[in-house]
Amino acid sequence: MELQALDPAAKIEMAKEHNIRFVQLQFTDILGIVKSVTIPLHQLAGSVAHGTWFDGSSVEGFTRIAESDQWLRPDMDTFAEIPWQPGHGTLGAGPLGSRGTARVICDVMMPSGEPFAGDPRFVLKRQVARAAKLGYRWNTGPELEFFLFRRDEDGAVAPLPHDQAGYFDFSTDLAQEVRQDMVNALEAFGIRVEAAHHEVAAGQHEIDFEYDDGLKTADNAVTFKFTLKAIANLHGLYATFMPKPIHGINGSGMHTHQSLYSLAEQRNAFADADNKYGLSDLARSYMAGILAHARGMIAVLAPTVNSYKRLVPGYEAPTYLTWGRTNRSALIRVPKASPGRSVEATRIEVRCPDPSSNPYLAFAVMLAAGLDGVEKGMTLADPVEESLFEMSAARIAEHGIRELPGTLGEALDELEKDEVVRDALGEHVFNHFMAAKHEEWDEYRTQVTDWEIERYLDAY
Repeated sequence: MELQALDPAAKIEMAKEHNIRFVQLQFTDILGIVKSVTIPLHQLAGSVAHGTWFDGSSVEGFTRIAESDQWLRPDMDTFAEIPWQPGHGTLGAGPLGSRGTARVICDVMMPSGEPFAGDPRFVLKRQVARAAKLGYRWNTGPELEFFLFRRDEDGAVAPLPHDQAGYFDFSTDLAQEVRQDMVNALEAFGIRVEAAHHEVAAGQHEIDFEYDDGLKTADNAVTFKFTLKAIANLHGLYATFMPKPIHGINGSGMHTHQSLYSLAEQRNAFADADNKYGLSDLARSYMAGILAHARGMIAVLAPTVNSYKRLVPGYEAPTYLTWGRTNRSALIRVPKASPGRSVEATRIEVRCPDPSSNPYLAFAVMLAAGLDGVEKGMTLADPVEESLFEMSAARIAEHGIRELPGTLGEALDELEKDEVVRDALGEHVFNHFMAAKHEEWDEYRTQVTDWEIERYLDAY
């Protein structure tokens, strides 16, 4: 019997049989960093029944010292043994016995028993519930790109690509075994992988996992990131989801496929065989909502200073607010479905997010934007199939095509003005996110870089 089919008590008993001794209670802060509290396995039943208390004032963007008490409620649907910390074998053994460890993702709760408004997972849950109230299940699948780097001679993290291979290369790809170990670890967590391959840039890779409902996929995306970092470390490498770690080559994106499934009709509500692109009116209004709010939500989808060094013309990253089928310079692409699967596989691909984002918040704002388009019956503009990178500025202006913000500072200004995105985040998350990101932007823009010294010191 699969672990996910068991009730909480049975899962705990199975963990005991597997010599699991510890459980990490995991959640993320507002920036998407995984946090955890480790408890002995014998405490997990009590945690499931009554929660585990912790100090929320020490977590980025959570609470003030005066209101620090919060508790974690384990979601036992996410319970899984950590494959590189097993209960049996040399990896799981310490001098005093087993260090076998499992993890479970938790919801953050207030002392009153209410969900904590600053919990990113709760932010996404609110939007998923909103879609359900409208009669839809939101399905999504992100493509998280990443780099594998070697450490420098001192053992420090440095942008030193592990290989010099390119897209789908095999003979020069040194990470084939590393990716296979990553796939094995992901599948041990119950994440079904579709494909793994080398990406365009040296040292860059991609592993794709199956499309599923939004909350499960967000949980999987968070698990994906910490799993890949752990497996890379076992190989003496460093996995980074930094959007643009090396000048002059492609950065890493988190292209996010998404669609709405009609609960009443039990079908993909984005599909319409009579439409040229296979898109229903619902899908087109959803896309219009994404484009209408793209500037307002990009600070959440691309949340670092470095993100905007990826979002520049010429490197396959979208900067223009358009859509198309074959046009990879467009913000939304409509992928072709495999023969025989056109109805069930109809989806859209939003190409501007990057993997430095918090998946819970990124998914929440995209869903909120799309649903706003649906609720308001927004009209989608015509597609643009020619490369916008090759268009002149005058021609782009003639078409009235808008662009994404060019810096984190400009993106934060756009977020401030977008009521739909702000409401999706909620007041608590919005205020703490803005404060953290304004601090980041202010620190960055006052730096004097090596490029500036080399460019200006002698010249002026």
